[in-house]
Amino acid sequence: MVTRQFPKPAELLELMQFKKPELDARKRRLDAALTIYDLRTIAKRRTPKAAFDYTDGAAEGELSLARARQAFEDVEFHPDVLRPAESVDMSTEILGGPSAMPFGIAPTGFTRLMQTEGETAGAGAAGAAGIPFTLSTLGTTSIEGVKAANPNGRNWFQLYVMRDREISYALARRAAEAGFDTLQFTVDTPVAGARLRDKRNGFSIPPQLTLGTIVNAIPRPWWWYDFLTTPKLEFASLSTTGGTVGELLDAAMDPTISYDDLAIIRDIWPGKIVVKGVQNVADSKRLIDAGVDGIILSNHGGRQLDRAPIPFRLLPEVVREVGKDATVMVDTGIMNGADIVASIALGAKFTLIGRAYLYGLMAGGRQGVDRTIAILRSEIERTMKLLGVSSIAELEPRHVTQLQRLVPVAAPVVAAASAASAPRAARSTVAKGDAAASRPAKPAAARAKA
Repeated sequence: MVTRQFPKPAELLELMQFKKPELDARKRRLDAALTIYDLRTIAKRRTPKAAFDYTDGAAEGELSLARARQAFEDVEFHPDVLRPAESVDMSTEILGGPSAMPFGIAPTGFTRLMQTEGETAGAGAAGAAGIPFTLSTLGTTSIEGVKAANPNGRNWFQLYVMRDREISYALARRAAEAGFDTLQFTVDTPVAGARLRDKRNGFSIPPQLTLGTIVNAIPRPWWWYDFLTTPKLEFASLSTTGGTVGELLDAAMDPTISYDDLAIIRDIWPGKIVVKGVQNVADSKRLIDAGVDGIILSNHGGRQLDRAPIPFRLLPEVVREVGKDATVMVDTGIMNGADIVASIALGAKFTLIGRAYLYGLMAGGRQGVDRTIAILRSEIERTMKLLGVSSIAELEPRHVTQLQRLVPVAAPVVAAASAASAPRAARSTVAKGDAAASRPAKPAAARAKA
């Protein structure tokens, strides 16, 4: 039988420790965010729908983005046991310089529309964390402003080729003069993708007030206060504004961009140059032959061509073909430090985060970006320790298996020809293998047989 007694006040004090309340509302909400998806939830609550959807959305049916994220989730890790990893070194060398972690901040356009601190917050947080920051051609902070925010860190510049080539050339020269050490030459935006959320929301630059936007803004007065009481948005590359993002991009970008443009920029730029937006092995080889220092496997965060190749899926083959000759990096869909670890294990030298950074920015400005980096840092460290590796260099392809959901389907004619040319005894085996590898093809095969 249990013996009961009245608790003594001194014992109660030992058992019940009251947590000191956090009076800083911003710090309180950011501390409660344990994942990037938590930051996304806060960002959605605090940001007007049009601005949030511009960040969160992708092109058309948003299949490219969904598939990219699913590819990272479809990873199986293979840890080594009895391999102590008491401390973890996440530092790496990338494009001739150091980075404290194997990721940097990707270029994002119109960033101050998400939260008024914009690129200044991103560059400052990146500098404090010892990782590179990339300024977009369509950024809302000047090249010199980013340099001032991150004076001692690594700044990279992302370049679009504009219809007026002199604008692009001048931007590249300004970035070089400001000490930016790497240029990302972007090739996947000859025209704007169909970003349907923006069209449905009537999202434009500058924002246009409608009854809907006013109603949506009522519970978010802080965003409008920040937007209206800070310097107006300025774009280094756009001389005029007033239209949807797609209209602005189509007016500014040139679909005739070619290898000739790459050669000119290569001559102008004195530092490292990487090509962003590569989506197949053949182009990877051609670009390396053209003399670039690296490539970024990217489908623009799913914001251009929907149903585009998944960068993370392309990674092993591209690394196998060109990894010895150039730096291979990857972006699109990264939402967890484990995604970064998996990418490095499969041969990427570096990764870039876009939306993850913007979710933090919208959730809490500079402190929110710091929180994004802290979350990813802890996830990378924990994943590496659980895998039994102490440094980035120890990560290998054997640590990761990419599980398959979307399996390419062979053309029916090719499949039939292959079966006909196979020895009679092997035909049933070939047929069974084809069926097992590609279940979606069964109904079509059944109809053909009928």
